[in-house]
Amino acid sequence: MQRITAEVSGRPMVAWRIAGRRPPVVCVHGAGVSSREFLPFIEVLGHRHDAWTVDLPGFGASAGPRHPLGLRALADALAEWLAAVGLGQVVLLGGSFGCQVAVDAAVRHPDRIAGLVLVGPTLDPAARGFLRQLLRWLRNAPHERLSMAPLNLADYRDAGGRRIAGAFTESLRDRIEDKLSHVVVPTLVVRGAQDRMVPQEWAEEVTRLLPAGRLAVVEKSGHMVPYRQPHSLAGLVTDFLAHECAGDRAGPQEQRSAT
Repeated sequence: MQRITAEVSGRPMVAWRIAGRRPPVVCVHGAGVSSREFLPFIEVLGHRHDAWTVDLPGFGASAGPRHPLGLRALADALAEWLAAVGLGQVVLLGGSFGCQVAVDAAVRHPDRIAGLVLVGPTLDPAARGFLRQLLRWLRNAPHERLSMAPLNLADYRDAGGRRIAGAFTESLRDRIEDKLSHVVVPTLVVRGAQDRMVPQEWAEEVTRLLPAGRLAVVEKSGHMVPYRQPHSLAGLVTDFLAHECAGDRAGPQEQRSAT
């Protein structure tokens, strides 16, 4: 696995890559965390495709400005980073808040995005509040691997309280539902069957709002599918790249399941 550093707006952005077949798949992490959550997934996907996971500015190993960046600025930094590392069109794979960043990037920088994979897309309008999200997080926690806890603590230490609060505030503020109809690329929506942060009804609504959306449900997983079920997710992504992103597109809103 290569560590790759590129300068964006005068600051280093760090990514990890396992080289493979095109198209490149670039993973975008959730609020307050980092690329660590995707390392098990890219180790699997890297046997099949060009797999990347990047730290957004101010998170993980990437430097950030003094003040936390808003969602729009994070999406712009992601697009600038794609150019800095010489990537053409890519498939963005977002996790949780990373889905919101990926959708914003796809809507405003469509020339750089060939497809999207939205894993556990947040945030549904019914839970746009701190207490509701906290309760969902507590209900979801038993369905995640205990080994994630030290990774999350390391991520929170690296980011600091100010950036964590800023990212969660942006997640609550962003109206992803208003953007989904403007996503022009094929999109795979993925939900863990035990995900208590993303209800099935919301995952289905996200898929319905997308012009070319498909929903897949991964069994035996909570919110963090890339960490809990990397092999199942890699299988779904490989199939998506071979069919939807190759032009052999099945009808929208079809639901699949993976074990």
